[in-house]
Amino acid sequence: MKKIKFFLMALAAIVLSAGFVACNDDDDNVSNWQKYQDAVTKNVKANKKSSKAILLVAFGSTWQQAYDAFDGTVNAYKQKFPGYDVFLSFSSAICINRAAAGENVDPRNFYAPNFWLNAFAQEGVRYNEIVVQSLQVIPGEEYTRVINYIKDFANNSNGDLDDNYLSRVVLKLGVPLLQDAEKDVPEVAKQLNALYKTQAAEGVVAFMGHGNPDSYDTYKANVRYTQLEEALQQYSKNYFVGTVDMMGNFKTHVLGRMKAAGITSGKVYCHPLMSIDGDHGHNDMAGDDDAWNNGYEANEEGEVEDTSWKMFFSRMGYECNNSTMIEKGLLELPTVRNVWMQHTQDAIDGEALDFYHSKNPE
Repeated sequence: MKKIKFFLMALAAIVLSAGFVACNDDDDNVSNWQKYQDAVTKNVKANKKSSKAILLVAFGSTWQQAYDAFDGTVNAYKQKFPGYDVFLSFSSAICINRAAAGENVDPRNFYAPNFWLNAFAQEGVRYNEIVVQSLQVIPGEEYTRVINYIKDFANNSNGDLDDNYLSRVVLKLGVPLLQDAEKDVPEVAKQLNALYKTQAAEGVVAFMGHGNPDSYDTYKANVRYTQLEEALQQYSKNYFVGTVDMMGNFKTHVLGRMKAAGITSGKVYCHPLMSIDGDHGHNDMAGDDDAWNNGYEANEEGEVEDTSWKMFFSRMGYECNNSTMIEKGLLELPTVRNVWMQHTQDAIDGEALDFYHSKNPE
């Protein structure tokens, strides 16, 4: 993803969060922000069964397979945490708008985390404990947005919530899948190997993560992909981890590491290293886009654009085709999803966040 796309996403998120004015059939000025807030508050009030809530925060998607993965995750959370009401939010305004418009699938309404958090604080709801669980893979750019949603809520950034309630509510945060290099990376590698060791014995298993461009590499989180590859290669030298956005770790760089390891032919299985198998998985990994013209021309970053992983490795002489695409998001893998769920349990068992007293707590 290029920088301009990040800018457009951020702009869209601002528009969605702030709302804008539209006219209804009665020509009354109605804030879209208020429409969204009313819809979410109505949902929460109708489904409130407990004094505690878990809010799952995903980037979002517009693919039915992704929706099924999210729905399955919500149901798994409800079974695992019966004392909590469980809700799902999207942090991407683009995904929210496209889902509502019915892109690829039937129209479906998702809302940004701020609307859910505000609903949790409304009179007649007011959960005593709120656990926000990031469904991000690495603690990067999108994870910072999750944190900022919590900070803005806790500090009543719009000035329309009850400060007395905010001073008492217990806020907790579940971290991304690969938050901890020493604990999470080896555990995820262990679970992935248990699932795909048969494929790794037959050929390369190449995981495709998202990654952040260098200028957006918040918390220097991109290193988790390198660490995961190293952990996986303790099981088999046929495991590789690349990305669509991390500088120096595109599919071309994965190919370079494969050749350096003496792997110049054979099968290449591709698997999304993302919470869901959405647009990146269907198109960047398993799509039919191919810029081959008697050869490839890499851009200034070393990436071959407009070419899927499937087509790229096939052109490079490997057996890489529809039959070697493992099109499953990580939330569809229960043993990997359990790592996220353990982060939620750790958050519940841990200390509450002190976001109320400071926008930037130490």
